Amino acid sequence: MEDCLAKKMEITVSEAEKRTGRNAMNIQETYTAYLIETRAVESQSEGQCAPVDSLWRRYSEFELLRNYLSVTYPHIVVPPLPEKRADFVWHKLSADNMDPDFVERRRIGLENFLLRVASHPVLCQDKIFYAFLTQEGGWKEMVNETGFQLKADSRLKALNATFRVKNPDKRFTELKHYSDELQSVISHLLRVRARVADRLYGVYKVHGNYGRVFSEWSAIEKEMGDGLQSAGHHMDVYAASIDDILEEEEHYADQLKEYLFYAEALRAVCRKHELMQYDLEMAAQDLTSKKQQCEELATGTVRTFSLKGMTSKLFGQETPEQREAKIKVLEEQIQEGEEQLKSKNLEGRDFVKSAWADIERFKEQKNHDLKEALISYAVMQISMCKKGIQVWTNAKECFSKM
Repeated sequence: MEDCLAKKMEITVSEAEKRTGRNAMNIQETYTAYLIETRAVESQSEGQCAPVDSLWRRYSEFELLRNYLSVTYPHIVVPPLPEKRADFVWHKLSADNMDPDFVERRRIGLENFLLRVASHPVLCQDKIFYAFLTQEGGWKEMVNETGFQLKADSRLKALNATFRVKNPDKRFTELKHYSDELQSVISHLLRVRARVADRLYGVYKVHGNYGRVFSEWSAIEKEMGDGLQSAGHHMDVYAASIDDILEEEEHYADQLKEYLFYAEALRAVCRKHELMQYDLEMAAQDLTSKKQQCEELATGTVRTFSLKGMTSKLFGQETPEQREAKIKVLEEQIQEGEEQLKSKNLEGRDFVKSAWADIERFKEQKNHDLKEALISYAVMQISMCKKGIQVWTNAKECFSKM
């Protein structure tokens, strides 16, 4: 971790800017660009002020980077991007992806994504990622030249492997179930949080109504006027603090959403392992079939029904020379198949070893992050309750002086 990029470079997504331009279809569109700023840490430690390098990136470029990392490092739980459009929105907030508050939250999420990648022991060393941070022109061409799209597995192939693998690895099967449960639990938690935020908004607005009523009442009461006005002031201040509290609520929600999307990253690793296992089983099955064909040709016996066997019976047997030629071809194919099977076995073992090491790293990170997020949320709720108690304590004193 000492060699990770995050230790050598400060990375920030400092601002977002709304822009208009034409896409690949020559259709005018409005989009948001994000300013990435980087600064070397080493020169700062030496007492010098390092220059800041900056460049603009669109959300689609962040998507391209993540797709590249997912394909190039299939054994790694690649950090997720923040949502492109708002989901699990508390209904008083806008779901518009151009809304300034949403764009600001997405800016923070994109910065977090870059810091996650820069802190990863493997991903941080990737040259394409470094170019994404430092090279504005020609970056797309550079990533496309890697040919990563050709290595991407189709959804149909992945689905086929899921249902046809005969000997799935129990650990990855359990991990897939865990990721499904994690996504389900966090989805439910986000919905509950949205309802709590909605109720909280209502409580604060009620206090605003109290403030208005007390202030209006104070105008017609001479002896009680000062006390009512003071109590109304406390209610107004309390009601006005709702915006800051809800902003903190949304920050907590975004922390949960990151792990909602991490669940899909876990499943992606599981799918890749299923594909490798499926290819391994198909290679083993093909090798067994060729060995059986070779044995049948050598002994002249046919164990299983085949079209070739029927043809031989109908039109006569093959000559010894033809049989020898076929046996020779099959023996070469068997040798090639055995080498291929050995290679796939080694590749599979390396994948499992690397994937499981990264999954353990992810679990440690997840436990730490979610523990902090939940504690912060509890502290925030306690703080809000204390503020409410204080408001009514102050109101009580105001009423007592009337």
